[in-house]
Amino acid sequence: MAKKGVGMLVRMESSAGTGFRYYKTKSAKSQEKLKLKKYDPWADNPATGKKGMHVVFEEKKMPPSKKN
Repeated sequence: MAKKGVGMLVRMESSAGTGFRYYKTKSAKSQEKLKLKKYDPWADNPATGKKGMHVVFEEKKMPPSKKN
């Protein structure tokens, strides 16, 4: 059985400014920040005037975890 590699959880935030975000794991060895084009259901599409379009999501800093 294969072991899972060492990875870290990152937050991907929409560049459209809607506040929509995805969470993704990436290799701990990679130093560059991720930029992915993904679907944002809250972004306004200027061509159709409706909600939802593909925009660039950029890696942002994870918020601190809440400890009891």
